[in-house]
Amino acid sequence: MVLDSPVPLVPLVRKPGTGWNDAWARCLAVAPEAFRDDRVLNLWAAAWQPDGRPLPATSPVDGSPVAGAPRLDGYTARQAVRACLDQHRAWRHIPVGERRARVAATLDALAEHRELLALLLVWEIGKPWRLALADVDRAIAGVRWYADGIEPMLAGRAPLDGPVSNIASWNYPMSVLVHAVLVQALAGNAVVAKTPTDGGVACLTLACALAAREGLPVTLLSGSGGELSEALVRAPEIGCVSFVGGRDTGAAVATAVADLGKRHVLEQEGLNTWGIWNFTDWEAFTAVVPKLFDYGKQRCTAYPRFVVQRELFDEFLTAYLPAVRGLRIGHPLAVSAPGDPLPELDFGPVINAAKAKELTDQVAEAVDRGAVPLHRGRPADARFLPGQDTSSYVHPVTLLDPPRSSPLHHAEPFGPVDTIVLVDTEAELLAAMNASNGALVATLSTDDEATFARLAPQIRAFKVGHGKPRSRGDRDELFGGFGASWRGAFVGGELLVRAVTQGPVGERLPGNFPEYQLIP
Repeated sequence: MVLDSPVPLVPLVRKPGTGWNDAWARCLAVAPEAFRDDRVLNLWAAAWQPDGRPLPATSPVDGSPVAGAPRLDGYTARQAVRACLDQHRAWRHIPVGERRARVAATLDALAEHRELLALLLVWEIGKPWRLALADVDRAIAGVRWYADGIEPMLAGRAPLDGPVSNIASWNYPMSVLVHAVLVQALAGNAVVAKTPTDGGVACLTLACALAAREGLPVTLLSGSGGELSEALVRAPEIGCVSFVGGRDTGAAVATAVADLGKRHVLEQEGLNTWGIWNFTDWEAFTAVVPKLFDYGKQRCTAYPRFVVQRELFDEFLTAYLPAVRGLRIGHPLAVSAPGDPLPELDFGPVINAAKAKELTDQVAEAVDRGAVPLHRGRPADARFLPGQDTSSYVHPVTLLDPPRSSPLHHAEPFGPVDTIVLVDTEAELLAAMNASNGALVATLSTDDEATFARLAPQIRAFKVGHGKPRSRGDRDELFGGFGASWRGAFVGGELLVRAVTQGPVGERLPGNFPEYQLIP
């Protein structure tokens, strides 16, 4: 529902039937084997296990209690990985036709329960309804593409010697983590997935319950990264480590897998930038700005940095500020009347109150050290329930010229904070766009095709758009990163299957490795 004004004329209410207790009751009914009245279970050795110590957790939406992850100790995780190896040795011999049929049945079950999976994403990680549904739908459609065309991708290839271990961030449980797990199983591997520490445990538990019912060799574990890393990264049973997260944790994983010579796919953060140089199509730019704030820029392919030619700065602001002032923010389930559809929001909360405070403090410190605030969103413009806890919400902020001492100058904020850097020469433009030693995506807006063709190859991002945002992509679109933003094999399309299978002796996978870089 698109509103003419973000300020409601009457108090908002939560849409009936969308509460956390409603979602939990539906989980108990759909997958009673995986849920108890007060907790979720871990899945290992092909059974749901009541082990692990559940930790308290709250929803970023309103601070209310939700299911916490049942954290295992390292010893139990090692047992689970050994059991997963037994599953792997059996599964790798299952004919590809049967594997495809079981994955297809899993996708049908996910589609049947898509709205429940999406509702769990709203409560657990604060996704607006439209984006939560899109996360589920992208996972289903993406894996169907692989299931429909898997035979040619597997020609001359075999499953790995051990299962694939998946450690992923919380922001895309379905379209990144579940998608990867199902394709890895389709390729002949058993899989281990760690639930993200910050959210998504109930959604992932339901998805894995539906997969396990179809006989897929899925293991789902919860616990701290430090305690489980010995089992999930270093264990000799593991055939490949797939990681999505920050650079600090990723560097530790990269060191471990390099020491062990283990197959790996490590997607890490980078400062994705949008450059403006000799550009005039401001109407098109204004139209795209709100889309860049989807999910509060809590995406690995978000654009938090604009690098703007100084002489175009006034025109940039004229196009940018009206768009950012019109962003729709608030409680993802708040409606004016019970019968209304759920609201069309650009974003709701960030992942938790601690992250909200971190961002707020970083902005305050940057301004104190000289950054110029160009825009600050107002809480009065957001859509909240009366008396609602709003400690996890950050209203959009735009800063000009953050100081070099600020994390906002060189790192991805992972929240609705934009920074702008002004430049006078092409050399300065490229230096500012390459500030983080590699990125996943970048965009250059320039009117001249020849200028784009000349400058784009010098931008250290895996994908560079011409006036349009780039994303991870779906189906046959490749994905990777340059510099410190990616280590190991590239993925997407056929490369995802190649990354988790064995090919000819001496094969060099496309990717970013210490000993070589091979671009597909």
